[in-house]
Amino acid sequence: MLVLTRKVGEQVLIGEDIVVTVLDVKGDSIKIGFDAPRGIKIQRAEMLAAVTEANQQAAEAATEAAEERLKALFPAKPKPQATTARDK
Repeated sequence: MLVLTRKVGEQVLIGEDIVVTVLDVKGDSIKIGFDAPRGIKIQRAEMLAAVTEANQQAAEAATEAAEERLKALFPAKPKPQATTARDK
């Protein structure tokens, strides 16, 4: 990991077409701006993690709901009882 110290207005270049600018610093917060081509995704890590977790929970819920629907459509058939010589 590269660690830099920057002041308000200073920039960091990533590759040839991404510019990160320090816009403001207040207390323990920093406001940064990103200038990048439209095709470059810029996401906050915590948002990506939250969306991934929500998708996993939705998939699990959908699987459970699908299993319940299948059971309702195709109820389990009772197992045939074994016959013995006495039953004949």
